[in-house]
Amino acid sequence: MDFEFSKDEQAFLREVDKFLKENNDVKYMDVTRENMAQICDTPERREFTAKMAKKGWLGITWPKEYGGQDGEGFYEYLLNEKLSSVGAPQIGKGVGIIGKTLINVGSEKLKKEFLPQILDAKIEFAVGYSEPNAGSDSAAMRLKAERQGDGWVLNGQKVFTTSAHFADWYWVGARTDPTAKKHHGISLFLIRMDDPGLTVHPMYTMGKERTNAVFFDNVFVHDDYRVGELNKGFQYIAEALDIERFSMFTFSPIRNRMELLADHVKNGKKDGKPLKDDPVMRQKIAELATECEVARVLGVQFVDAALNSSKTPTAEASQYKLYATELSRRLADATMDIVGPGAQLALHTQDAPLKGRAESCYTYTVIDTIGGGTSEVQKNILATRKLGLPRNF
Repeated sequence: MDFEFSKDEQAFLREVDKFLKENNDVKYMDVTRENMAQICDTPERREFTAKMAKKGWLGITWPKEYGGQDGEGFYEYLLNEKLSSVGAPQIGKGVGIIGKTLINVGSEKLKKEFLPQILDAKIEFAVGYSEPNAGSDSAAMRLKAERQGDGWVLNGQKVFTTSAHFADWYWVGARTDPTAKKHHGISLFLIRMDDPGLTVHPMYTMGKERTNAVFFDNVFVHDDYRVGELNKGFQYIAEALDIERFSMFTFSPIRNRMELLADHVKNGKKDGKPLKDDPVMRQKIAELATECEVARVLGVQFVDAALNSSKTPTAEASQYKLYATELSRRLADATMDIVGPGAQLALHTQDAPLKGRAESCYTYTVIDTIGGGTSEVQKNILATRKLGLPRNF
């Protein structure tokens, strides 16, 4: 692997830095939302994404025939790392999960209807895979889709649909063949979020971020809005999850939190003594800094594998997601221990150490080890697909 940026890549990074400096505004950027800063859940954040669209960055890796630039995936990686470093919305679900799946398997009708809107940042999506009894095991989903005339009628429930309360369209997996094995018989659909048969109920995380439960009551979907081949939805979901595991869990927020903790150790005191002189603190910080470098390299390794393969590298995606999100948790735990009792003070609390970031990191990063497939799921993937061990589930 060549870890040096090319001249074109360096020029692109300078252009992104200039753009972020010109648009440096709290209404667009908020690092205190940790990885949840990536979503476009306000009009202002959608406005920011529209500005990126005008730069041509949303389709930087899409084929030119669909309005993209045919750029290498490394540019998307560089862009998302820069965006996440300042807490700005990233190019995620629409461009990656939905857009790339439609390019690969979508009908011409769906491509013509959705791809231009994605590139112009005129549409937001929610993704519906998880259900009360189908979280880590998404193939166990039970949302029922029954054939009726020229379409399908959907009944059931989804949970943990983070964007359902502001999205325009719902990207949903449903069971179209209840007699098939669980990894088969699933199809993907696109549904308008304002469909009268959909009911959205809020659910709140430890980090006080909103996600949702969504109920389907005789929701009719025309067959034109079924994505790809019938009963092959799980295959498409699995491929999209590989993209999500990497693109939606960037390294920059981890690096920022590491730097914040290191600065605290350099300048803070405990019992009147400088933290930087404590050998235990020094060893812990050095260990965490080394782990951060491992996470960064695993991320670059994924990009390198993706650039040199016609398929999304599943094992590399799981390696990165597992290591980076668990490191994020370890870093949050260490921050609470090192900062002490004051670390429990919430964001924006007067005199809170690290401006309350210790508490927010601790509560937010729990979800990182769950979204996109839990750590246990990643371990199973690595055991079977990388190490060749037999399935035990």
